[in-house]
Amino acid sequence: MSALERAWYQQSSWAKTLLPLSYLFRGVAAARKHYLQKRYQVKPFTVPVVVVGNIAVGGTGKTPLIISLVQSLQAAGLRPGIVSRGYGGQTSKQPRKVNAEDPAEEFGDEPVLIAREAGCPVVIDSDRVAAVEFLLAEFDVDVVLSDDGLQHYRMHRDLEIAVLDARRGLGNGLCLPAGPLREPPERLASVDFVVLNGQVDANINSSALPAAALNPAKRIKMTLQPTFFRHLRSGQRVAANDWTGSRRVHALAGIGNPERFSTTLTTLGLAPQLHRFPDHHAFTQADLEFDDDLPVVMTSKDAVKCEAFAGDNVWVLEVAAELEPALLEAIQELINSTSTN
Repeated sequence: MSALERAWYQQSSWAKTLLPLSYLFRGVAAARKHYLQKRYQVKPFTVPVVVVGNIAVGGTGKTPLIISLVQSLQAAGLRPGIVSRGYGGQTSKQPRKVNAEDPAEEFGDEPVLIAREAGCPVVIDSDRVAAVEFLLAEFDVDVVLSDDGLQHYRMHRDLEIAVLDARRGLGNGLCLPAGPLREPPERLASVDFVVLNGQVDANINSSALPAAALNPAKRIKMTLQPTFFRHLRSGQRVAANDWTGSRRVHALAGIGNPERFSTTLTTLGLAPQLHRFPDHHAFTQADLEFDDDLPVVMTSKDAVKCEAFAGDNVWVLEVAAELEPALLEAIQELINSTSTN
């Protein structure tokens, strides 16, 4: 955790010296939201759009949530599609479909991972409106899930889901740069559901979190359950609780919340040495090499960028999202109501 993140989440007083900039950021964000909503969000798409995002910077677990929702919708006989900005990939002036075999360095780690795990159409574009239009023109889908995009107010949406890390909450409840928030805490009052990822900690009840986010009618509990370790080169699988390798491992994490990954490994009985990298980091072979022969363990999001050069000691911890059924039921009801109109 960086010094700035510690200030945000451990209530350090020096972060408040940035309050003038925070108030400016908050004001600009509010004005931008009002302008874009009024000008662009008046025209809905032909199928419902569900946005899965967050109001805090850093990882919250939205990618596993999206994969879980897609798989559940497919199991119910529905045809979901995904749009994403494609963070970490190369920019393009037009929408592009992401295939499971596409390189993450070109299309982004999260879109490639979703394309592999979900097996549904995935389209990337920094302009999510263009991405949705391309998706609907090229594929037969009956619902669109937007990977992130809660603040992409040019895009009409029919249902909003905000994902929070339950242990970290909203930190000091301040907007950037004095705090971790892209929008003020009150924004959670207007979303349809708040998904709390993980065990709820005491700070989730702080004044930084509006009461609306704790409303049982809109709160969804989610846990990320480790399922198995996958050997990156061979594909061999070992159940998460049956790891027989060295307890000491190198844990590599180029994600928004590396500490959560390290904690998960610890709960499985491992003793990880955490190596933090920036979110969406472009890994190289040197990043995976150490002066010992200990196993290297990483997330599936990072692994899609390392397949070409990973050594024989690299493993991937796979996880699956488990969540309360009310969220899926609400999406299915939205799809059904739209199709009958």
